[in-house]
Amino acid sequence: MGRLILVVLGKQGAGKGTQCKRLAERYSIPHVSTGDMLRAAVKAGTPVGRDVAAVLEAGELVSDDLVNRLVEERFAQSDAAAGALLDGFPRTFAQAEALETILGEDGVKLCVNLDVPVELVAQRLSARRVCVECGAIYTDTDPEAVSGRCSVCGGSVVQRADDRPEAIRSRLEAYERDTAPLLDFYRDRDLLVSVDGARAPDEVTAAIVAVIDERFAS
Repeated sequence: MGRLILVVLGKQGAGKGTQCKRLAERYSIPHVSTGDMLRAAVKAGTPVGRDVAAVLEAGELVSDDLVNRLVEERFAQSDAAAGALLDGFPRTFAQAEALETILGEDGVKLCVNLDVPVELVAQRLSARRVCVECGAIYTDTDPEAVSGRCSVCGGSVVQRADDRPEAIRSRLEAYERDTAPLLDFYRDRDLLVSVDGARAPDEVTAAIVAVIDERFAS
């Protein structure tokens, strides 16, 4: 099978982070999240991180070029030698094409699309609460969300600004405009598999694992 490189696509709130963490553990490959990489690079003060920090401090969007550099830097790390699960990248055609260049002959082995109705992801996002310290995710009815204190690290649990109604609409519009076309990009390469992401997390994981194991049984 070689290097197992999987792209996970889906609307915000489709459950990509949850599934990537589970799959990363099962297949012993890192969960590569663009957001996590941006924060880590800034915190570490790497050359790319300093460039990212300057962009963010100016209130601007991080360019494709900077994100591509971060991804290339991430794939050079030893823990990605066996592969990786990509969450939040690529988001655009330009990033998908850059990823092909970065990976070379290794290439993406499979693109899993978590298919969830707009109404459900909007509901999930509006109910989501996040620890500002460790990133643990809760719903608004969980004790941690009610108390405002994370049970994992003790950090503050809040509703992120981009999980409020106006921001959710904007994010979903951006997904349909910029990222949804990537489904055709990977379908044309016979790499796309869609999974019903509206089911219980355990059922979604089982469906994805079945596809991966069937394709790469050898």
